[in-house]
Amino acid sequence: MPLALLQPVLNRIATHVAGARPELFDRLGPHAGKRFLIDPVDFPFVLVLTPERKAPRLNAHRRHERPAHDAAIAGTFANLLDMIDGTLDGDAMFFSRDLAVSGDTEAIVALRNALDDFEGSALAAAIGSFGPFAGPASFVLSGFRASRGAGS
Repeated sequence: MPLALLQPVLNRIATHVAGARPELFDRLGPHAGKRFLIDPVDFPFVLVLTPERKAPRLNAHRRHERPAHDAAIAGTFANLLDMIDGTLDGDAMFFSRDLAVSGDTEAIVALRNALDDFEGSALAAAIGSFGPFAGPASFVLSGFRASRGAGS
């Protein structure tokens, strides 16, 4: 899949979540401008989240590019989704080695705390960025989760 096709969707998600939930940036504090490498190990690409209040970015890079980052979190796509959605405990995943973190662990903890404090579901907020296509996007995600026997 050409990453150029994915980028507008990622930009929309980052902008929508930032606009709808600005408190996320307050919770990140000094870590808001850092670069978080999100590595879904079962995907051919990685994501870099830069949660700057005025210009949030979520960029896709080919796995071999290993873009510059301050902190990294890696796990299967399904586990990362469940962690973002709050249905899996990031600490438990870390200690069971289902999740790997590296780099600025203080920034990773700040991000985890921000997601834990997120009123509702961060994943639902991201799906909301699809506007009139949020329903079909939610349906596809539910199908994915059901196919692996997790989530709702």
